[in-house]
Amino acid sequence: MKPSTTLKWVTGGMEAFLAIPFLGGLTVMGFGYSPLGLMLILHIITLVFSAKEGQKFHGSIWGIVTSFLGWVFLLGWVLHTVTAIILMIDAFASGRKEKGVQV
Repeated sequence: MKPSTTLKWVTGGMEAFLAIPFLGGLTVMGFGYSPLGLMLILHIITLVFSAKEGQKFHGSIWGIVTSFLGWVFLLGWVLHTVTAIILMIDAFASGRKEKGVQV
């Protein structure tokens, strides 16, 4: 499995956790919004690996935007949810593509 695919699964899972109503918000606020900074760094790293490996990177772009706007009530929840879905679909498709299965 390519590093970009693994990173997409990891960042997608973390975004899905942050999308859990109340729990995600409490986590972000409880840690002083630092999880959004951590996610920003991880999305940038995933973007770089994806670009180098010729993989799709639109999920990482969504993640970067989400990291900047994730603190806004309800908008953050929607963005975390959409980003998690996009990243996981992309990771699944990338994994199938690596195995030679057409998507």
